[in-house]
Amino acid sequence: MRIRAVLFDMDGTLLDSAPDFIAVCRAMRTARGLPAIADTLIRDQVSGGARAMVEATFNMAADAEGFEALRLEFLDRYQEHCAVLTAPFDGMSELLNEIEQAKLVWGVATNKPVRYAEPIMQQLGLAQRSRVLVCPDHVSKSKPDPEMILLACATMGVEPGATLFVGDDERDIEAGRAAGCKTAAVTYGYIHPQDNPRNWGADVVVDHPLELRTVLERALCGC
Repeated sequence: MRIRAVLFDMDGTLLDSAPDFIAVCRAMRTARGLPAIADTLIRDQVSGGARAMVEATFNMAADAEGFEALRLEFLDRYQEHCAVLTAPFDGMSELLNEIEQAKLVWGVATNKPVRYAEPIMQQLGLAQRSRVLVCPDHVSKSKPDPEMILLACATMGVEPGATLFVGDDERDIEAGRAAGCKTAAVTYGYIHPQDNPRNWGADVVVDHPLELRTVLERALCGC
């Protein structure tokens, strides 16, 4: 079946949101008189969510006293700073234009809560262009469960088998495959140093958003 839709993970795939996370972590350390830490320590933990980033920021275990207060502060600060420095990855805006010109639809399926994801999409002018935004708030189980992907496909009106799901985490590929989608793993996202996207079982692995052009061109011609 030819590809009729492209579904993206958000953080690390569609958008480079790490700069906002890094800014929040820096602000929290500065507020406590602590020195700055390397940006890569935070960037490497983005896919692990708030808990992982707070652990890295303060070198603290999640079960340590005071950790939960730090996590909640992180979330509050991020609510105010979630769409300041975040931007599409290099080449992504061009890719979205080409997807739309090819009369394909596209959307987002992310484990990011809607209270952050929606304002970001609005701020970047993507909400009006995206056919669907599915967040954990909309389903009973997040990725790697396929429920999120299946809901997104149903909302777009496209069969999973005619959808390409693109992600930067093994959970994305697991969810896409379980839903029956074609899958693409990206290496430019927030890949943990111990992970290797080429071992996730994706149909294709790309190092830059524009490499998806070839994937879509082949799919459109049925090659």
